[in-house]
Amino acid sequence: MSSYGLVCSSASVPIMRMDRIRVDIPVYDLSLIRQLWEGREKKFKQRQKKEEERLEKSALAKVNQQWQYRIACRKLKSTEVTALQCYLERSNLAELDLQPTDNKDSETEDKRFIFEMTGDKWRKLPEELQFMTYLREWHIRGTKIPEIPTYIETFVDLRVLDVQRNGFTKLPVEIGKLINLRELNVNYNKLLSIPAELGDCENLERLEMTANGSLTELPFELRNLKKLKHLDMSENKFGSIPICVLRMESLTFFDISNNRLQDLPEDIDRMEALESVFLHKNKLKYMPLSMANLIHLKMLVVSADELYSIPSKFIDNPDIKLIRLYDNPVNVQDEDVNDQDDHEKEFMKTYIESLQDRDTQPTYTTKVSLSCLL
Repeated sequence: MSSYGLVCSSASVPIMRMDRIRVDIPVYDLSLIRQLWEGREKKFKQRQKKEEERLEKSALAKVNQQWQYRIACRKLKSTEVTALQCYLERSNLAELDLQPTDNKDSETEDKRFIFEMTGDKWRKLPEELQFMTYLREWHIRGTKIPEIPTYIETFVDLRVLDVQRNGFTKLPVEIGKLINLRELNVNYNKLLSIPAELGDCENLERLEMTANGSLTELPFELRNLKKLKHLDMSENKFGSIPICVLRMESLTFFDISNNRLQDLPEDIDRMEALESVFLHKNKLKYMPLSMANLIHLKMLVVSADELYSIPSKFIDNPDIKLIRLYDNPVNVQDEDVNDQDDHEKEFMKTYIESLQDRDTQPTYTTKVSLSCLL
């Protein structure tokens, strides 16, 4: 019995040790391990993404573009190099001093590059242009170039796009990528429409689309142009003021003259920042009373041929220059239509500038008919 008792005693010892071992072993939750691993992986991807963004913003990309341009130039013939120099307002990539256009702009730039091309002898853009994505301004006027290339989306530093008198029938949707664009001039082209993507250019401050002929509407997406101050849509076929324009809260200058307006929207006072409004050469018969709510209005130009009603505020207030023009067309047979339009615009510009410093409205304009096409 004693031996049996020893056996039992010896068997109970390892059992007790096993119990202690089981208590001491820590138990891990696999979900916690997985969360720890995923957290580390997420932080690694974030660091990797920041590094990629840093490299993208670094000067390496621009240096590579400049070298690509130099390599392309070395392959050109001497005559081709000379022709290319005519395209650019610089020599050997010389940098030009920046003349800031907006003193309130917090962004400071020390240098700028400008691309210029003028004259109907040009029928295509130089292939090397696509590598010059550091350019700040494009000025392409009066050429035979059929359209703006889609690679313009890579010119993210572009501030000014001046492409008047080229006969363009459309703008590329890629123009919406130009998030730093400040000025767009598409005057005297043949545009059939304006792309909705232009509404993505939220820093746009000046938009001119004079004399495109077939424009009748603007996309509603242009309401996003909250910084737009100057809008010229004269000499088109707009039958009413587009809704998107009524949402442009910063607009101070608005020209919709020489269109097909027969009335103005009752909520035109939504454009509360307006200072100068040009409505002449339309078919307006009255001015809505809501226009009297435009407290910042300084100048109003209208056609008085059919106008029979106008808020008394515009007549009695000496701070508002009310200019009522009478349309007395003269016969112009040999003069080019575009030149005629230029003369009209130039006359109006000179005339209006002569009124800027006057304290009161010029009363004679309400009595004398101007014998020119206005």
